[in-house]
Amino acid sequence: MLKPKLLLLDEPSLGLSPNYVKIVFEKLGEINMDGTTILLVEQNVKKAMQYANRAYVIRIGEIAFKGTGEELLTSKTIAESFFIDAEKRA
Repeated sequence: MLKPKLLLLDEPSLGLSPNYVKIVFEKLGEINMDGTTILLVEQNVKKAMQYANRAYVIRIGEIAFKGTGEELLTSKTIAESFFIDAEKRA
């Protein structure tokens, strides 16, 4: 496909080293900048939101939060729910 309009991805960073995760997201950013819409399901919340124009956080089958990637990255509620707990467990 030379110019797809939509790219669907499910966990593209799963099992990759941090260096390859960086490369994958850089390439996805390039693809998006070329005009392709990307629908991404990703558990690496911080990395996904760094690149997201729109983001939706789904909890138990319901949309719990939505906004731009930047809005959700800077949200205290999101940080307390997803980032702080994950860092404590690591």
